[in-house]
Amino acid sequence: MRPLMCLLRPLLLILVTSLLFSPVRAETQTGTPRRVLIGDYSTNLIGIVDADGTLAWQYPIDAIHDLQMLPNGNVLFQTSWTDLVEMTPDKQVVWSYNARNANGNDQRDHIEVHAFQRLTNGLTMVAESGPRRIIEVDDEGAIQHQIQLNVKTSNPHCEMRMARKIEATGHYLVCHEADGTVREYDSKGNVVWEFDVPLFGREPKGGHGVEAFGNMVYGAIRLSNGNTLIATGNGHSVLEVNPEKEIVWRIEQNDLPGIQLAWVTSLAELPNGNYVFGNCHAGPENPQIIEVTREKEVVWTFQDFKNFGNSLPVSQVLDVQGVIR
Repeated sequence: MRPLMCLLRPLLLILVTSLLFSPVRAETQTGTPRRVLIGDYSTNLIGIVDADGTLAWQYPIDAIHDLQMLPNGNVLFQTSWTDLVEMTPDKQVVWSYNARNANGNDQRDHIEVHAFQRLTNGLTMVAESGPRRIIEVDDEGAIQHQIQLNVKTSNPHCEMRMARKIEATGHYLVCHEADGTVREYDSKGNVVWEFDVPLFGREPKGGHGVEAFGNMVYGAIRLSNGNTLIATGNGHSVLEVNPEKEIVWRIEQNDLPGIQLAWVTSLAELPNGNYVFGNCHAGPENPQIIEVTREKEVVWTFQDFKNFGNSLPVSQVLDVQGVIR
């Protein structure tokens, strides 16, 4: 019996070790599996999930509302509402920025960052709620350009969500969450276009899940056709709006079979014309990320409540050839 146990013991050790330390696989992807960069602040984690469902890379965070995989393979993300880092795949920090203390911000002031972007010229755009400004900083954190923003509702936690610089024009597209408005600013800070997210005749209702309702806009991107795609946050919808501010396409809360939309967040337009958007706070019965065609056909979903949770506002599809907006 002892010789048998001596033989079995190493095998048992290998089995237990593999169970404890093997990569964790995601629960569900429908459609053609994708490789995705994800941030979730209910589990305090950002990670890269491979197409086979393996959680291939991860790092702990305290807060997340934006992230970006850079062309050099590094990840630009936030570890708190004020701390930004660029990190290599082997988890070396090669750039950092602390908005709480930098460029005239007194550390006693209430300041939060909910959007940032590495620009093609190498500068990093940072949208600062509290100071109500967008700045572009260099590798040393020095401001190279800045504009002041038009904010009606004063609250550093919800003055802004997604903000992006439009490369073709140099303008900034900014989601003012508490105002319920998307504003486009020129390089001098003038508002050149804005869209107030409608309530469609309904009364606002508090909460974060599928039961809530409002116009606390989260995401906006300028599409290749010149229209603006808007994720309405707790409006449970995605709207495509033309320059004349007409809604020309939309997905509402219950338009997709078997799916309910809750807090609709990050957005992307893929090279094939499909849209990818985040479905945050929707519960484990709904996917956290959804890809649809212009015909509103769901062609891919991501749902992983094993590694991530119900507060997954931001993601980036990584395995796509061509320009993603």
